[in-house]
Amino acid sequence: MAITFTLNGASVTLDMRGDVSLLAALREQVSLAGPRFGCGAETCGACHVLLDGASVPSCMLALAAVAGRTVTTVEGLGSETDPHPLQKAFLAEQAGQCGYCLSGILMSAAALLSANPAPDDAMIRKALDGHLCRCGSHNRIVRAVQRAAAEMGKRA
Repeated sequence: MAITFTLNGASVTLDMRGDVSLLAALREQVSLAGPRFGCGAETCGACHVLLDGASVPSCMLALAAVAGRTVTTVEGLGSETDPHPLQKAFLAEQAGQCGYCLSGILMSAAALLSANPAPDDAMIRKALDGHLCRCGSHNRIVRAVQRAAAEMGKRA
């Protein structure tokens, strides 16, 4: 079955079964390493991507569900030469240690900032509540999202 969707700004067609998870397709067929397998039950946040701008888990999402839609992974958030303000802020705040959870956190933070460019602390924490991070970087992560929001506000 051929499934076509937009991935990180480019049209992609994958010849795969529609019941394969989006996460498996991204990692195994497209060779993207950003979305990670964590729990496989949509509860840890490591696999989050943007689907039409909303942060969603990709580990149980059927590939067929993204046909004709837009998917963005952390690889499409910014580039090495032009990183997204969130990516810059996470580096500046040293908001990650092992980094395993960060791609999912970045995607949820990007969705939040897109919907609300000036979130308060409680909004940030609520948006990131479904993401498990064992490194204890939570306060730095919140500061990084606040820093990115401030930077993005300056650009607007």
